[in-house]
Amino acid sequence: MRIYSAHYAGCKRKEGLALDPGRVTVLNEGDAGGRLREMLFKATGMGFPIESRFKQMNFRLVHAHFGPDGVMAAPIAKRLRIPLIVTFHGYDATVKDEYARKSYYTHRNYIRKRELLKQDAAAFIAVSDFIRGKLIAQGFPADKIIRHYIGVDTQLFKPSPDSRSSRDDIVLFVGRLVEVKGAAYLIEAMSEVQRHRPDAELVVIGDGPLRAELESMAARKLRKYRFLGTQPSDVVKSWMNRAKVFSVPSVPTPSGAEEAFGISFLEAAAMGLPAVSFRTGGIPEAVSDGETGLLADPRDWRGLASGIARLLGDEALWRRMSARSRERTCESFDLNEQTQELERIYHAVLAGDRSQAADYQWMPSRIDA
Repeated sequence: MRIYSAHYAGCKRKEGLALDPGRVTVLNEGDAGGRLREMLFKATGMGFPIESRFKQMNFRLVHAHFGPDGVMAAPIAKRLRIPLIVTFHGYDATVKDEYARKSYYTHRNYIRKRELLKQDAAAFIAVSDFIRGKLIAQGFPADKIIRHYIGVDTQLFKPSPDSRSSRDDIVLFVGRLVEVKGAAYLIEAMSEVQRHRPDAELVVIGDGPLRAELESMAARKLRKYRFLGTQPSDVVKSWMNRAKVFSVPSVPTPSGAEEAFGISFLEAAAMGLPAVSFRTGGIPEAVSDGETGLLADPRDWRGLASGIARLLGDEALWRRMSARSRERTCESFDLNEQTQELERIYHAVLAGDRSQAADYQWMPSRIDA
């Protein structure tokens, strides 16, 4: 951010995040007292170390990520008399209440206090138009909801100079091996693709509870495949440079879980890697059908196979979609530009005019948020 300075607060510290310790406040450092403070905060909304730190630093606003966290942050923002913004990222807007109640305490707490959150928060950010529609359907005030794409670092994710002339017939999946990601449909589609293109290979990066089942399915149905498990970002990027098609064919699940947007699609697109997927959730916002990829109807694995085969077999189409994928990501989803837009949202909320979030003028000095 250019104008605002962020301070990070939460229940626990996540290992591996390179954050300035002076800009981090957590309730639970792993000792007995910390565990008690975390439990008290989740049960009552009283987060004494966080709140006292906020008072000392004179913050201007609180930005909570995910609906359940918004519920926990709301009492603090209210007592400090500063506005609260809550971003909804996916499951918090899509999972049905009857399933969410069986989940974590924080989500049950969110369901109980959701109506208060609708009143108390100054604004809600939806990571896609799809999620915005879900929030409106749940009774969130439409005039408080702002659609804001998070974006990707287009300088970090960019194709190597020789990648367009050295791609292999690889279809790349990157994601958790869970039902909503639809990997089983991709295996079915690849079995059809390999009937006509036996050298085409499926590469799966990621792990999850369905891995053993999916590997067994692949062993029965596919000629060439590999499951690489969880990999660091540099390995993911190297495969995005080698592959010709990116595919995470997400599907709606009985619980209501659905792909909110799909940052991985934008990362692939920034690498010049076109996508083939299902037309579900927020995916059509990340993948422009016929322009940066090909979309099939949900669960239509034959349509998925047709799209994959078309991109693998039509070099002119692949080159056109590859170039446009990179262009569109830089035009509409660049992380730097999207972060500046987020700052404009902060300005508008502090000024009390959410309708001006898209074009509010820059404030001249740096602000702690």
